[in-house]
Amino acid sequence: MYIEQYKDIVSHCEARNKTLARYFLNHEIDLGDQTEAEILQQMERNLKVMEQAVALGLEGVKSFSGLTGGDAKRMHEYMTKVSPLGDSRYFEAAQNAVAINEVNASMGIICATPTAGSSGIVPGVLIAFRDRLGLSRRAQIDFLITSGGSGIVIGNHASLSGAAGGCQAEVGSASAMAAAALVEAAGGTPSESGHALAIALKNLLGLTCDPVATLVEVPCIKRNAIGAVNAIVAAEMALAGVKSRIPVDEVILAMGSIGRMMPVALRETALGGLAQTPTARKIDRLLKEQGTVDESDL
Repeated sequence: MYIEQYKDIVSHCEARNKTLARYFLNHEIDLGDQTEAEILQQMERNLKVMEQAVALGLEGVKSFSGLTGGDAKRMHEYMTKVSPLGDSRYFEAAQNAVAINEVNASMGIICATPTAGSSGIVPGVLIAFRDRLGLSRRAQIDFLITSGGSGIVIGNHASLSGAAGGCQAEVGSASAMAAAALVEAAGGTPSESGHALAIALKNLLGLTCDPVATLVEVPCIKRNAIGAVNAIVAAEMALAGVKSRIPVDEVILAMGSIGRMMPVALRETALGGLAQTPTARKIDRLLKEQGTVDESDL
């Protein structure tokens, strides 16, 4: 599905007093594959999957490799009991993002937003802020529609694939999608959503995809936490009136260009970056020899 540049979408929405969610929903309806009711029903199913993944991740799950798991539970306990830094929705969004991505690593059910490796960011932010913003169920679905539509723009003009563009195309895109949606959910304008998207994506330009032992676990899960926090900061900056000096569409195109310049070793092949550190090579060897790793092995 092709969608025009973000600046044109923003201009269309602001000239007609229309939200980004309404624009993207209308675009989906115009494809003719589903009615509005069917699309909303599908998004409701997606939201339920996200909620269930957060709940499961916070209970504590472990990947089959033994490499990751339990960090979301640790974060939740830290935040609710002993955090010296106080209550923070930033950290809540981060824990939610880690929870979902740990469920992904444990072969649980998640909703790719836009990919499995970046699946924690959009719902992590939404679930952390929906009560603060007083979002109705429909408003939460609109959050997903805006983030999804924003992702389509990024994918059409750059990339959403770690293999094609590095982790900037996965975590970077997801963070930008969440930032744009959070601005709209907080009452911001389409233009402000565009600036938030640009700021969030700019912050993660050049991020490599270097999964240890080729698994979507290290460093992917923790990057979801950072992507969630980055989205919130970008949204608040845009709502405060901060503008991206580089227009949003130019930022998206720059991300695609950087991805094409990126060496193959840094694009999901595990041939460079963190995947080739001594510890990562040891993990890879242990997984091949015994199928799992434990902290005591390292």
